[in-house]
Amino acid sequence: MTDSQAPDAPLGTNPVAVAPAGVRNAADVVTPEVIAQLTRGVVGSGRTANHTPFTGEKLADLPESTPEDVATAFDRARAAQPVWAALPVRQRAAVLLRFHDLVLGRQAEVLDLIQLETGKARLHAHEEVQAIAIAARHYGRKAAAYLKPRRHTGVVPVLTKVTELRQPRGVVGQIAPWNYPLELSVGDALPAFVSGNAVVMKPDTETALTALWARDLLIEAGLPAEVFQVVLGEGPVVGPEVVSRADYVSFTGSTRTGREVAVGAASRLVGVSLELGGKNAMLVLKDADVEKAAAGAVRACFASAGQLCISIERLYVHESIADDFVERFATRTKAMRLGSALAYGADMGSLVGERQLEAVTRHVDEAVEKGATLVAGGVARPDIGPLFYEPTILDGVEAPMAVCTEETFGPVVSIYRFRDEDEVIALANATPYGLNSSVWTTDSRRGHRVAARLRTGTVNINEGFAPAYGSVQAPMGGMKDSGLGRRHGSEGILKYTEAQTVAQQRLMPLAPSFGLDDEKYAALMTSSLKAMKAFRLR
Repeated sequence: MTDSQAPDAPLGTNPVAVAPAGVRNAADVVTPEVIAQLTRGVVGSGRTANHTPFTGEKLADLPESTPEDVATAFDRARAAQPVWAALPVRQRAAVLLRFHDLVLGRQAEVLDLIQLETGKARLHAHEEVQAIAIAARHYGRKAAAYLKPRRHTGVVPVLTKVTELRQPRGVVGQIAPWNYPLELSVGDALPAFVSGNAVVMKPDTETALTALWARDLLIEAGLPAEVFQVVLGEGPVVGPEVVSRADYVSFTGSTRTGREVAVGAASRLVGVSLELGGKNAMLVLKDADVEKAAAGAVRACFASAGQLCISIERLYVHESIADDFVERFATRTKAMRLGSALAYGADMGSLVGERQLEAVTRHVDEAVEKGATLVAGGVARPDIGPLFYEPTILDGVEAPMAVCTEETFGPVVSIYRFRDEDEVIALANATPYGLNSSVWTTDSRRGHRVAARLRTGTVNINEGFAPAYGSVQAPMGGMKDSGLGRRHGSEGILKYTEAQTVAQQRLMPLAPSFGLDDEKYAALMTSSLKAMKAFRLR
């Protein structure tokens, strides 16, 4: 693959990644046969459509769900769920392991869909393939251990036998976002399925084909079709209907909408998990490897054009290395290739919609008008596609500039200088959000010390976000306004279950018996409690 400057591109801007000859286009990928195959799983009596950010052209006509359609989807899922839950855990887990192999074996199909629906560069689309395979493998291997009955010490050892069971909640309502349409849709559904639940999913309409492709593969892997229902439509119409019928709600999206989802779930006394917004900070300490930090900042700030909630938007650099870091970071950023081909080679793709482009443009323009300096980027690139915007670095950002405190959700990062650890930790924590953060240092102890003081659900040392997110045995989620609950690990599957305690009393009741009156029974229990403490029983 070669690089070239687009003929009408502004001078000095990011180069364009030229597509190799013979690269597929939307018409080659989203054929009528593909649309018919994928949409057969959608419960919808109306019609809607989705579009590709690369050109703005329509990709597919899709079924649109009414409130009555949502009710039908829940009825179907609720009828199918008990049969699915009655299967042994290992049989359900085997579906995930087969799905893992199918995804990796047919990844070219979904990479095309992800790119067409989100505008991502292909390597960033592949991050979703990696994440979904990791999650499928993990829960396929570990679900039986997470869900197995657990013995506990009873109130009276030997006489009281206690077992903790994990029962599926029933039908999980899932509302998935557009920015990671494979990983944040089916990736979150996998632990719900393997724990015995059915799922009614509302993916974003503009990225629905990716989620429907994954549903099709899960059915091929052995998941009963009725267990996985999909509804499509406008969020304000379909979303509340999903929340109003689910036995548990899983939501990924904005903090504002997450609050509404939480209120709806709370009014029905059903559980909810929320992964919401972030204004994530990267801390480059004075002993950091500047070159590695600069390269890592490109990944941390501009993957998926910054349209992920764990992306870095605030970059704090120690004043002693700041100039060197900014120069290296800017050089790498200006060299990034922008492109829209369904092929590897571009370093960054497109924004997903007009709303994102407007937000990015507003944040950058306002900051510059109020005195911030453009170090790199700062311009749209309609010469590549209608929603392309260059990766942008701002220096001299201060409150009340919107980019200082509001989530941009685009390829924009602000540089700040600091003098000592206490100062930068306070600055990093001075936000309502608490999703992800990054610390760069050559001193491992210092890195862990700083990490423990940051109020974020995940902290990555010497990387932006991938190590914490990809380590699926550990929980991932947000503090403060960044959400409730966790995905991944034991918390990521147990949240889809109800804990049930079964206690069996043997030989004698927990009451006066064998001729003991109340006073003697109380004395016996008092002596027993003292003895259990002395024997260090828990």
